[in-house]
Amino acid sequence: MSLFRTKSSIMITCSKGIAPYLKEEIVALGFPVRSELIAGVETEGTLEDAIRLNLSVRTGQRVLYLIKSFIARSPDDLYKKMADIPWEDYFLKNGYICVTSSVDNPSIRDTRFANLRGKDAIVDRFNEKFGSRPDSGPKKDQSVIFIYWKMDRCSIYIDTSGESLSRRGYRKIPLTAPMQETLAAAVILATRWKSEENFVNPMCGSGTLAIEAALIAMGREPGSMRNNHGFMHINGFNKPQWREMKGLAENIQRVPTGRIVATDINPKAIEAARSNAAAAGVKNLIEFEVCDFSDTPVPEGTGVIVLNPEYGERMGEVKELEDVYKRIGDYLKQKCAGYRGYIFTGNMELAKHVGLKTRTRTPFYNSNIECRLFGYDLYSGSKKSPRDKEQ
Repeated sequence: MSLFRTKSSIMITCSKGIAPYLKEEIVALGFPVRSELIAGVETEGTLEDAIRLNLSVRTGQRVLYLIKSFIARSPDDLYKKMADIPWEDYFLKNGYICVTSSVDNPSIRDTRFANLRGKDAIVDRFNEKFGSRPDSGPKKDQSVIFIYWKMDRCSIYIDTSGESLSRRGYRKIPLTAPMQETLAAAVILATRWKSEENFVNPMCGSGTLAIEAALIAMGREPGSMRNNHGFMHINGFNKPQWREMKGLAENIQRVPTGRIVATDINPKAIEAARSNAAAAGVKNLIEFEVCDFSDTPVPEGTGVIVLNPEYGERMGEVKELEDVYKRIGDYLKQKCAGYRGYIFTGNMELAKHVGLKTRTRTPFYNSNIECRLFGYDLYSGSKKSPRDKEQ
């Protein structure tokens, strides 16, 4: 049986809070869900299926294909079991190998040691077979192996993504503290926005939310913009088949009917957002404008408005942002009637200054910062409470 057609467990990792949306994606793509974890979803399939997942999944970070599981109680056990794997079937002898790991074993104090022993096992096997060793190091731009070692149970995966899938390839100008592409996609999916609705993104920064919304509206495969994945460095990778897979995906792209509006008070941010949107091939789908968030135009009809304001790291900054959050609440209430409003923030105290009744509080993590996506129903005048009318 072809290496690329052998079925195995596939683990797709993600940031904490994203797994429910990743699970929905996997089901929609026709894959089974074997388990949902805090930071990942397990499915099953072939290496060809792993390629498809790399192309299509919006919220996952890495697609890990299981090649072997075993009992390992010590670094020597790890070395011996990994040296038994026929690595020459998977990778070129003159390639480049990176080994990463997640380790919870009493014999390992530093995961770098597990990486080193795993790498030694692989290159020693190549040396024994061919008399030469492949290069190795920290770069994830070619062949990447992932070791998951918890107590005495060890699983060895091929990281078919290589670099994280959050690196779509379009963000040429990131600005400061940008939201990861995978998180932005998850936030949009959490709003249940549909492409026939409008999507409004004040405070857009480098444009990630608006760009991901445009990609979703088009049905554009997020992995199609990258020119390098880990699976491309596996023996037997079929480049023409990959091109055909991407071509088929491009042929079914849709023309969005809703409007996508992105604004920022910083002209450099809008310049960066336009550049990134052009790199993603969606510049013509997004209406960019330099203005204060409170002057962001809201198209007629229904839709979603999402803001990702600063969280504030120091007490002085937090005090200044209290008024910003209050103004956001006023803007949503006064100018966005009929829309569903959302604020993504890592500061729960500042969120209280919005002054609107929260409909949903969806937990996410932005790096290691615990965040919430606060959802608000923004009623028109006829649906305001008697108290609101008095005010």
